Parts: sequence; structure tokens; C-alpha cells
Amino acid sequence: MPNKNIKILLVEDDSFLLNMYADKFQSENFEVFTADSGDRALKIAQDKIPDIILLDIMLPKKDGFEVLRELQKEASTKAIPVILLTNLSQREEVKKGLELGAKDFLIKAHFMPNEVVEKVKSVLGE
Repeated sequence: MPNKNIKILLVEDDSFLLNMYADKFQSENFEVFTADSGDRALKIAQDKIPDIILLDIMLPKKDGFEVLRELQKEASTKAIPVILLTNLSQREEVKKGLELGAKDFLIKAHFMPNEVVEKVKSVLGE
């Protein structure tokens, strides 16, 4: 399986969505790390150096933008591709996120978990 060693960090404060995405990526043989806050996301990103990060914008404590900024500052994490998870009404936020270095974005309501996996694979060039 080509995804055996791909590490993904899923950052989402909605536990239902977080578990749904985690289950889907695990079934595709990704190594999955999860975080439900920006603080935890940064710690895991620095400890595990994932291959890609799915990052919700609206998070407790540090939001997705703060996480993106901090990832970009660190040599060890600045090259990690980030895909933003957004809600439909967040057009301005998406623009800001892309300017801060995110590679792409997904509107949560529009994507089924298998489509999210396909998007991640395409960003990784799989």
C-alpha cells in the first residue's frame, strides 16, 4: 500500500468530524495523529513532523491562522503542506489562510471523507 508511512495530523475541535476523518485515513493506511486545539496541534506537529496537516480554522485557544503562522516560523514544520478545513461562509478566512501558506482548502459540508482522502493524496502527489 503506498500510504503506509504517510503521517497526517488532523486538527478539528468537533469530535464527531475528527473521529470520522481519523477512521477514514486509518482505513487508507495513513498514520494518524489528532488534535482538538491549536496548542495541541503545534505540539504534535513539532514532535511527529507529519507529512500533511488538515487544519480547521475555528479552534479553541489558538485558531488555525495562529497555528499556520507558528508552523511557518519553525524550520522543522514550515515545509509541511497544510489543507484548511472551513465552513461555507469563510471565504475571507480561506484567502487569508492561503496567503499565510496553506496549500489548499476544503469546505467541510461539501466533501465526503473519501473525497478528503483523495484531496490529501493529490496535494502529496500520491
